[in-house]
Amino acid sequence: MTRRLLLTYVSFALLILVSLEVPLGYVYHRNEEQHAFAQLEHDAEVLAAFIDTALSRDDAEQVDLLAHESGQRLGGDVDVVDSRGELLSSTHPEKHPPGDLARAADIRTVLSGEGRISTRTAESGGVDVMSVAVPIHPGVSSLGAVRVSVPLDPVDSRIHRFWLILAGAGIAVLLAAALVAFWLARWISKPVRALELATRHLADGTLPPAAAPAGPPELRRLADTFYATANRIQALIRTQHAFIGHASHQLKTPLSALRLRMENLEDDISPAGAKNLQAALTEADRLGQMVETLLLMARSEQRELPLEEVDLPAAVAERVFLWSPLADDRRVGLSTSGPDGTWIRALPGGTDQILDNLIANALRVAPAGSTVTIGWAVRDDRVELHVVDEGPGLSPEERVRALDPFWRAPGAAKDGTGLGLSLVHKLAEAGGGDVALEAAPGGGVDAVVTFAGLGQHVQQAAGTRQ
Repeated sequence: MTRRLLLTYVSFALLILVSLEVPLGYVYHRNEEQHAFAQLEHDAEVLAAFIDTALSRDDAEQVDLLAHESGQRLGGDVDVVDSRGELLSSTHPEKHPPGDLARAADIRTVLSGEGRISTRTAESGGVDVMSVAVPIHPGVSSLGAVRVSVPLDPVDSRIHRFWLILAGAGIAVLLAAALVAFWLARWISKPVRALELATRHLADGTLPPAAAPAGPPELRRLADTFYATANRIQALIRTQHAFIGHASHQLKTPLSALRLRMENLEDDISPAGAKNLQAALTEADRLGQMVETLLLMARSEQRELPLEEVDLPAAVAERVFLWSPLADDRRVGLSTSGPDGTWIRALPGGTDQILDNLIANALRVAPAGSTVTIGWAVRDDRVELHVVDEGPGLSPEERVRALDPFWRAPGAAKDGTGLGLSLVHKLAEAGGGDVALEAAPGGGVDAVVTFAGLGQHVQQAAGTRQ
């Protein structure tokens, strides 16, 4: 941002300098040329007056002397012609063949009476010159004309020197403007950089202390509002985490005591009430599972949790063994497939929780006689776990919403909490992975969990699979 502001300010200053200095340079150029011609015109008229006096006395030597002295004083050339354009005197007669001056446009203009003074710029001998032609006697063109020519180098030198002065002044002003612009850009962008840093820290779960007020008032007010909002959000998050953790922890003890008391009632309950007691125990177990899930979700939202190395095939085999009785009771098969020696990184206990929730969801929707397939595959440095059921499946919108906490599919069984897939999502992300629900090829849902693999073990597993 500082560079962009600096570039904007310097570009604006450069535009102002160019718009001011270029017209000023051209005005000086024109005025300098006009002043040079006016001065040369004055010198030519003075010389013409002296020559007029010398011609009135028929003093040709005096005319030559005046012409050469003036040419030497002005650093140029002087030509004197009569009324026919014939050369009377010149500081460089060898340059003018007979009749050459009579054909010159400026002298012809004066001799013909079309103009009292004729000025021009031309090139003579490879040198740019300026010349002025005036009549010898003012108002009487029949007496002849005087032309004075001087090089343009002195005028050009003054003009170039002025352009250099303008350029130097412009560079100095531009440097000063750049320094001021840099200070302004730093001053304006300082609170923006502080807000950027604070936003980055806030995304990581921390917030640096508010910096000293700096920058424009609008940005200071924005920074104050941001810090107040960020502190409020952090306070709400801490309160939420504390509430979930405390509430879940406080519920565990009375739930355990309640279940123990209900189990102790089995001998005192008549056979007719045994079914209701068993239902109450099931609900207590479900409530206890919800409490454990809430605790695990609260812990998974912490930022720096250690990861453990997990033998995925062994973890799958253990969970399949534990879920087999329920699967047999529902007449649903459990099958596994994947390369041996596949190791992953996950939160401690997170892999078992992920497998339990995915298998429980699959068994809940799988029809009798179907199979739930648990498979895993190696994809570069990642490992994908697939839990595929043959249930009714979900629409694309429902597959996206299924990862939200407490969301349940329409017509789902009442024994669920709506937290299972949300917990799977949080555990996978906390371990550096991800979760996606896809449509299974034969209907149903393919729950795909991506884990971070261990380089050496992943390569060995990929080689075994090939």
